[in-house]
Amino acid sequence: MTSTTRLTVAQALVRFLAAQYTERDGERQRLIGATWGIFGHGNVAGLGQALVEYADDMPYHQGRNEQAMVHAAVGYARQSNRLSTHAVTTSIGPGATNLVTGAALATINHLPVLLLPGDVFATRPADPVLQQLEVPYAGDVSVNDCLRPVSRYFDRITRPEALIPAALQAMRVLTDPVDTGAVTLALPQDVQAEGFDWPEELFAERTWTVRRPAADTSELAAAVRAIREARRPLIIAGGGVHHSRAEEALAELAGATRIPVASTQAGKGSLHHDHPQDVGGIGHTGTATADELARTADLVIGVGTRYTDFTTASGTLFTGEGVRFLNLNIAPFDAHKLAGLPIVADARAGLEALTEALELHDHKVSDAYTTEYTEDKQRWEHRVDACYECDEPDTRPTQPQVLGLLDEVVTERDILVNAAGSLPGDLHKLWRTRSRDQYHLEYGYSCMGYEIPAAIGVCLAAPGRPVWALVGDGTYLMMPTEIVTAVQENVPIKVLIIQNHGYASIGGLSDAVGGERFGTAYRYPSDDGTFTGRPLPVDLAANAASLGMRVLRAKTVRDLRAALAEARDADTPTCVYVETQTADTVSGAPPAQAWWDVPVAETATRSSAVKARELYERHVSTRRRHL
Repeated sequence: MTSTTRLTVAQALVRFLAAQYTERDGERQRLIGATWGIFGHGNVAGLGQALVEYADDMPYHQGRNEQAMVHAAVGYARQSNRLSTHAVTTSIGPGATNLVTGAALATINHLPVLLLPGDVFATRPADPVLQQLEVPYAGDVSVNDCLRPVSRYFDRITRPEALIPAALQAMRVLTDPVDTGAVTLALPQDVQAEGFDWPEELFAERTWTVRRPAADTSELAAAVRAIREARRPLIIAGGGVHHSRAEEALAELAGATRIPVASTQAGKGSLHHDHPQDVGGIGHTGTATADELARTADLVIGVGTRYTDFTTASGTLFTGEGVRFLNLNIAPFDAHKLAGLPIVADARAGLEALTEALELHDHKVSDAYTTEYTEDKQRWEHRVDACYECDEPDTRPTQPQVLGLLDEVVTERDILVNAAGSLPGDLHKLWRTRSRDQYHLEYGYSCMGYEIPAAIGVCLAAPGRPVWALVGDGTYLMMPTEIVTAVQENVPIKVLIIQNHGYASIGGLSDAVGGERFGTAYRYPSDDGTFTGRPLPVDLAANAASLGMRVLRAKTVRDLRAALAEARDADTPTCVYVETQTADTVSGAPPAQAWWDVPVAETATRSSAVKARELYERHVSTRRRHL
């Protein structure tokens, strides 16, 4: 007879989660490392009580904003190579719907996170309850259904015994490198607290193997033929290289064949910046070196990339005569993009197989091609040096100079976290990545507010390493709340606030598309209805200090150099605040090296929009469909 234990649904779930593990390449770790939670009437008596009951088995982190808790869990998951993540529990109503943005971010970036929102009563003794959405045509709909389209798996646990298959399916999806993303188990508040006799075997340790599927022999053979026939091949390294821990395999292939390697935002750092075959970022925010190679490539080898519009310059970048694509990806959906030859396999396994096959033929690209991209890369590095150069130590720095000063103090141990604004473009073009995981850019969803909570998650996954959250003023105002959590738990993140009085990135884009920077500056309104008056008297440094953070103010290049060094050595949460000047033509970041499609008004009376439309139509005419 099977032995049972009587527990509430919430208690059973916490015990179950504490016993789940992943294993890849012989390394084993907990799948759910901790649970984040904000408690309300929808989860306080269920999961709240269960987390107290099993505090020794399941670590708990107190959040301040539900979206931010998901970002922290995602940061932890990415730093853990998707082999470990956190759970997030919320109450019903606004607590649950606040999860939606974080869930979308996780799913778009293929990063695992377990969401456990409370839900309305399954038994409906009181109807409606506080914060319940009434849907006249469907009694089984709640606000949690907003999470369905942004979740890779969703279930509502309306009976205790339904938890068993749902929890197992949730773990399957979290640990599947193809399907992983946000997983949601909606938990009605009455069911959470309901008792049930659970089979003891449910709580036995369970290990989920994270697969490394090998390449199909016929696909591999076709790939080798395509590479050997190519005169100007170019590798594009995406986030899948990092997820697979395929950096060394990529370096070996690139070194053996001398094929240049460009990187997406998610893939940057796949090769160190000084690797001979590294040519920098690709696409709209990429380097001139990588983008010129892309325009003339006859074979584009995508490794673990989704080919977003920033990577392809909205379909205008890969314009070489007869250009073909070869896509190594664990997801068949991505492996077949752009009518490419697919290799559906784990990135590391596929790269190792390609290297072995090509070494048998002693295959290398020509000396002329190698010399071409090597010299072009050197020219680009001189441009980076010019952007970083700070000749006047008593002036305010430009944003690229801020990055140059940060470049002076970091080592391969530091990790930079960023997601939105003008910083991703500058970082992708200019940053010299020193280690495989130094560059942590969330650019799949590019979610303002991700940086600070994600930095906390990264710190928890990589204790002892300096972690920097790089934020502009617009991003900071979106979500500074988790500074309180960092202070509470003494998570020593370093927050670098760059104050430029508005949405700098979208302001520049607005200029480019005829929007005249309308509504993008943080200034008082002017008489003509635009916001072009004096800058607002907002003191973000004082705000960070009021949340408990140590703050270092820097007014000049000299101040900033000292503040960054002091912050790096700090063992408590520390903020560096600097106001930047407008970049000039010498120290400003180079402009976009490839186009990005943002439609421009087809009809307008203002000259700025008319000129922008003319330029837009010229760019659109260069778009290619790769069939």
